[in-house]
Amino acid sequence: MAEITIDDVAYEIDALSDAAKQQLANLQVTDAEIQRLQSLLAIATTARVAYAAALKNELPAAFSH
Repeated sequence: MAEITIDDVAYEIDALSDAAKQQLANLQVTDAEIQRLQSLLAIATTARVAYAAALKNELPAAFSH
């Protein structure tokens, strides 16, 4: 049978109440959404670095006094 461990205590999923199972499902959906958003943030951060590098290549050379 499937188990879940919370705070170092193992619980049989089949033995959980319907309300507890729903909260577990909510946690799983939320964890998946956090992972998706972290992936999007990584993509955006990588793009920002690339855009900053491209901008530097387009700027005129700095003049020293």
